[in-house]
Amino acid sequence: MSRIALSSVAVTLALTTAASAQTQIELWHAMGGALGETVNQIAENFNASQDEVALTPVFKGTYEETLTAGIAAFRAGEQPNIMQVFDAGAATVIGARGATIPVQDLLSDNGVDFDIEDYISGVRYFYADSDGKMIGMPFNSSSPIMYYNEDALEAAGVTPPATWEEFQDVTAPALAEAGYIALAQSHLPWIFTENFFSRHDLPFATNANGYDGLDTQILVNNDAIKAHFTAVTEWQENGYFEWYGTGWGDNQTPFEEGKVAIWLGSSGSFGGLSQKDLGFDFSATYLPYWESVTTEPKQTFIGGAALFAMSGHSEEENAATAKFFEYLASPETQVFWHKETGYVPITEAAYEMAKAEGYYEEQPAAEVGIKQLSLDAGENTRGYRMGFYVQIRDVMNREYGRILTGETSVEDAFTNIEEEANQLLARFGKTQG
Repeated sequence: MSRIALSSVAVTLALTTAASAQTQIELWHAMGGALGETVNQIAENFNASQDEVALTPVFKGTYEETLTAGIAAFRAGEQPNIMQVFDAGAATVIGARGATIPVQDLLSDNGVDFDIEDYISGVRYFYADSDGKMIGMPFNSSSPIMYYNEDALEAAGVTPPATWEEFQDVTAPALAEAGYIALAQSHLPWIFTENFFSRHDLPFATNANGYDGLDTQILVNNDAIKAHFTAVTEWQENGYFEWYGTGWGDNQTPFEEGKVAIWLGSSGSFGGLSQKDLGFDFSATYLPYWESVTTEPKQTFIGGAALFAMSGHSEEENAATAKFFEYLASPETQVFWHKETGYVPITEAAYEMAKAEGYYEEQPAAEVGIKQLSLDAGENTRGYRMGFYVQIRDVMNREYGRILTGETSVEDAFTNIEEEANQLLARFGKTQG
């Protein structure tokens, strides 16, 4: 064999040995399209930053498909090291005994400093247990905010409404007169239900919104939210509000087309919106609140998803997962994720870094979700923890659709939601017994 051939073999063996010396870990996620490309970039950056761990991200479909695949893999003993789980599925994976390693324990056990107070207020406790221990690492965290077409509001001679009273009495009529549909939104359960309760600091369920026990009952059949949906139906009749179905994009597109002046969507939508040529200037501000319900509106809580460290792996692989989580939570990585996607940076340090770089002077709308998540907290603002919540959201969507198509009354719809939701919660409680 020639010297060149021997040299080639030596190089190959060296590279193979280096690769085999790395600890291989896998992340299953639900980020498609441009978001998936950003996840891949973070993985590449992490792998390039050190030579001990090699992370492989794997796209598994929608949130629901990823959760289903993860549950099936766990039962077969083939679970990934890390799995992305969305907000509505959190109770399922947290309630599965022994399925996950609390991120707080994982980091502390592997010598990574952890202080939950380092995370921004509205992020800290959604994926925590009843004692405040963080179980899942917040990842693509967002909050519902109010986007508005600056040109439309200027044409109507109005400013963004701070309260729903202002919206219905001043803003909406003026926008309608100017030729616009005043309002659309993209997720009735998340925006007009879950965060309605948080914004107004109203209890959403018993047992501290489900964090403190399995014998939880939902409290959605509430006078304040029923009054809100009654108002929404009146706005619809007056041409101030339009509902385009349960599809997220179906409600966002009319805003992008300039037909709808105000759209309630995710702070995580900022990145996508800012990259489009909309033909008008847009900005964003906080979700309105009903002054008749509270004069002290509170913070919203996060939506999106978290990353869970799955159990059943070696100490070496768990240490590798902790190393990636440490990298992911670093200010530099969080600011990169924030700027690329519009999702909020999860730590105060990352937020301060973005501010110091002057990012919000250039893009003030990108800060709205963070500021709203950092408003005063209340008794009912950390989120909720309810099993079978994916199915409960389905019930809500069904009944809200029936309200907005005139098939049922607000009163009957909320009676049905509460009754069916509590049946689902009781069933979930039995599975955990």
